[in-house]
Amino acid sequence: MADNPMLKFVGLGQAYPDKRSADDRADDFLEISRSFILDRAEEQASRCSQCGVPYCSTHCPLHNHIPDWLRLTAEGRLREAYELSNLTSTMPEICGRICPQDRLCEGNCVIEFSGHGAVTIGSVEKFITDTAWKEGWVEPLVPGSPTGQSVGVIGAGPAGLTTAEYLRAAGHEVHVYDRHDRAGGLLTYGIPGFKLEKDVVMRRIQRLKDGGIVFHESFEVGRDATMEQLRDRHDAILIATGVYKPRDIRAPGVGAAGVVKALDYLTASNKAGFGDDVPEHADGSLLATGKNVVVIGGGDTAMDCVRTAIRQGAKSVKCLYRRDRDNMPGSQREVANAEEEGVEFVWLTAPIAFEGTDHVTGVKVTKMRLGQPDASGRRAPEPDPGSEYSLEADLVIKALGYDPEELPKLFGADDLSVTRWGTLRVDHKTMMTSLDGVFAAGDIVRGASLVVWAIRDGRDVTEHMHRYLKAKAKAASGERVAA
Repeated sequence: MADNPMLKFVGLGQAYPDKRSADDRADDFLEISRSFILDRAEEQASRCSQCGVPYCSTHCPLHNHIPDWLRLTAEGRLREAYELSNLTSTMPEICGRICPQDRLCEGNCVIEFSGHGAVTIGSVEKFITDTAWKEGWVEPLVPGSPTGQSVGVIGAGPAGLTTAEYLRAAGHEVHVYDRHDRAGGLLTYGIPGFKLEKDVVMRRIQRLKDGGIVFHESFEVGRDATMEQLRDRHDAILIATGVYKPRDIRAPGVGAAGVVKALDYLTASNKAGFGDDVPEHADGSLLATGKNVVVIGGGDTAMDCVRTAIRQGAKSVKCLYRRDRDNMPGSQREVANAEEEGVEFVWLTAPIAFEGTDHVTGVKVTKMRLGQPDASGRRAPEPDPGSEYSLEADLVIKALGYDPEELPKLFGADDLSVTRWGTLRVDHKTMMTSLDGVFAAGDIVRGASLVVWAIRDGRDVTEHMHRYLKAKAKAASGERVAA
């Protein structure tokens, strides 16, 4: 027992990697936390209780072998820890950075329940794979024996990239089509660099390109090719477009200049981070510098917007949310980070109109109160009569979440069936859509969700697609023999 490197949680407290000061990090888009040094990573991994029923794993959508790679880390066997972590995830260092561990693995850690503070799983996961990249342990993507079959993946986000990697490893020719000029989806253009530095994403994508996956960037299905043309070109198709249609507000003045969509704002900021020419920054329409900024929403996208505005030098930044802090859907860690950086949260407040003629000058709001629980179990917000007032605003960012686009119309595929929510309808036994050989995974099936769930869906659909392709090849072989 004396030689056991684990179960150190009684004598060793929980510790995360050091955060840069709020003043320091508010001036740039670098990640706010430094990485563990080796000794600290080993120490924190050694706090794991190695419990018989690892709730951290069961509450991870990927069911990562978390206690096992924590033990390997504590024992100094980092390369083995990385290899085990890599078995279940195509992007462990990305999940380590952006997963809401407080709601998943760490939030369900047994020693968290006992009051000792969860193992800092995400930070260790990030350290393991960052070390693997640094030491050259991340192996190239090696294609399997050629199958002679081709797959088209529509959407270069986490679900599409995961499927592309696995199918290429199985020997299929893989083409990835994406509307943006860089692959990565929201990893590239939706999530700010202070949460996920872009070289972390780009090195993953470069590995896929080096492995022979062909990327067709700035490619729009429906404009550059129809769905039918892609089906003729490939033996199977995966639709993994995500959901990009922003939810809107119904209120007077919502169409005024200066009232913008969150994704447009974040995309412009991330493009600027790549060094691109961004006209909306040049004309100031999507730039917060010197402005009174109001962000409407309470999810992670809203947190990304308020913290981006701080870094752009906004005069003031307020976040309006119609419920209270306890009922906020976004990560509490992100809320705390935002508060440290100078964001003001205006709880139990909702917009009712946008003021200004040529350009927005303010937001008229009403105070809210929480009533009876709604269908989701959360208490429904209700307006508090007579509590209206105005907030000054030069830039208002709507961060209310995303819905699916009308893919049948966009793709010119009227036979592509959708649910009443606009997500793609699939046979959940096969993950195939209403079109033969066309599969779907990620947010376009489940609705707006987490990156880790998209990776899980991409992993799951790979098995179904591979099975379909094998059956198709076998049928074609039988037809040739019969002929």
